[in-house]
Amino acid sequence: MKKVAVLGSGAWGTTLGQVMVDSGQQVLIWGRNKKVVREINRRHSNRRFLKGIDLPKELKATTDIKAVLEFADVILLAIPSQTLRENLNSWKGFFPKDLPIISTLKGIEVETQLRMTEVAQQVLEIDKSRLGVITGPNLASEIIMRQPAGAVVASENPLNIAIMQELFSTNYFRIYPSDDLVGCEFAGAAKSVVALAVGMAVGMGYGENTQGLMITRGLSEVAKFGQAYGANPLTFLGLAGIGDLVASAQSPLSRNRSFGEVLGKSGSVAKARAQVVKTVEGVYSAGAILELAHRVGVEVPIIEAVSDVVAGTLNPRDAMDRLMTISIKAEI
Repeated sequence: MKKVAVLGSGAWGTTLGQVMVDSGQQVLIWGRNKKVVREINRRHSNRRFLKGIDLPKELKATTDIKAVLEFADVILLAIPSQTLRENLNSWKGFFPKDLPIISTLKGIEVETQLRMTEVAQQVLEIDKSRLGVITGPNLASEIIMRQPAGAVVASENPLNIAIMQELFSTNYFRIYPSDDLVGCEFAGAAKSVVALAVGMAVGMGYGENTQGLMITRGLSEVAKFGQAYGANPLTFLGLAGIGDLVASAQSPLSRNRSFGEVLGKSGSVAKARAQVVKTVEGVYSAGAILELAHRVGVEVPIIEAVSDVVAGTLNPRDAMDRLMTISIKAEI
């Protein structure tokens, strides 16, 4: 049995907390919101993020960051990606020096274009061998109901991979190992942007053919861009790549898809923000991923179009027109 500190009391942090309780671990969630923490402890629910769900009584929560870090054998990061640096800087003095750190975050830091494990490595001044990620087609609202699902755990350290497989493996959640940390992180971040593109197409009234075009060509962009940074191209054909992209692009439960759909209908980023109030990672990551692609000379027209739309310099219909008029190169 491992003692796991989950830093973040949102939908995904709480859901993975339940998964780990089900796998036999002792879990303590840290949250900033006192009402959410109190509700997890007293009512065994988290109605703000997971309505209608009864949580295991063994799942506990606290607002005391020092206490949760002192409790831990393993640390799980489950906060919005763009807040990671600020939070780690404030927590740095309490962080243990030798524990495994697992990131659930699917984003690229806007200002630095760093992956989330790179941010953690830089801020905490630790070796990358302590770091790992869990990623894949993981909609919290389905996994919290214990519907069959799978994920990829990735690290450059085989010991971390073994720990993550132990933490997350249940009779409804299958865990596949990978040593492609770079590919898994890029796949998780970039799929959010492609899912926005699919949502915009749906919002504009386009059907399955258009969505299929966005998904497959978007995946091709992500794979080429990731490979240029040393990722294994096969990673993008697995759960971390096409699996996560299909779930995010096709499900109305996906924040990125939902945001894109409102954006496609209204043409307004402000209206989309008003209707989808939760964190939408693709909105923040689009420009950063575009910058990373430009650095290695990889063309990513779908990602570029989404970046321009969320920046307010292009409307969705003009973005679609632009995508349909660019020069065509070989598909693969």
